[in-house]
Amino acid sequence: MRQITQDSVNAFFCGQNFSKANMTVKTNNENETRLFLHGNMIAKKTKDSLQISNCGWYTNTTKERLNGVLHVYGLGYIYQKNHNWYYVDNDGQEQEFNKEKTFNI
Repeated sequence: MRQITQDSVNAFFCGQNFSKANMTVKTNNENETRLFLHGNMIAKKTKDSLQISNCGWYTNTTKERLNGVLHVYGLGYIYQKNHNWYYVDNDGQEQEFNKEKTFNI
């Protein structure tokens, strides 16, 4: 995992504001924390849910950042095959990743 991913995902997990290079974490008074890559919100967490999105950007950097979030929460991973993205859960169940996914945490 890249250092910028580790730093931003740790701030996201802890609910702390963060800004470095192309990554930003913002928290608000509604107990919501948002993770941004190049100004696009790629993850949002509340007290009981986690939402991830590639915002239509199927890039290695976006996938690496999303996998950093999934890793911290122990929620599987995303991989790419033949230009398509797939999400694999902890039970090995695979499904196509179509831009966004929401988890109960």
